[in-house]
Amino acid sequence: MNDTINLLKECDAGIKMGIEAIDEVIEHVENNEFKDKLINYKNDYNFLQDEIQKMLSEFGKEGKNPNFIAKSMSKIKTGIKLAFNENDSTIADLMTEGCNMGVKSLNQYLNDYKQAADDAKELAKKLIRLMDRQQMDIRKYL
Repeated sequence: MNDTINLLKECDAGIKMGIEAIDEVIEHVENNEFKDKLINYKNDYNFLQDEIQKMLSEFGKEGKNPNFIAKSMSKIKTGIKLAFNENDSTIADLMTEGCNMGVKSLNQYLNDYKQAADDAKELAKKLIRLMDRQQMDIRKYL
């Protein structure tokens, strides 16, 4: 049960990072198609987050906020990159880096929490597929 809860919490933290990253850059996106894609991905993240929250509440647990240091470093990096080069290519680069880090972390958590319930593992895999799709989808804006 602990592996299940821990995996769900890590997924929740990853989703929160993804949503915050999109919120941070969306106003700077110039291409309407790119902006729409990011909004759609944010909606997909929110949908998965709802599923994760439901599962956590069944255990009487709450989600997890992203690591403060990781979150702060991400904000600083985004701010600096956008200050020097505010364009869709920079935003796509930031988003693909974030997706890469998320996929890597989630795969590591799947390995760390081997005893997690199958439905929790499947949610983690859905999140990984979503991040992979997002990364592939926005490469054309690099």
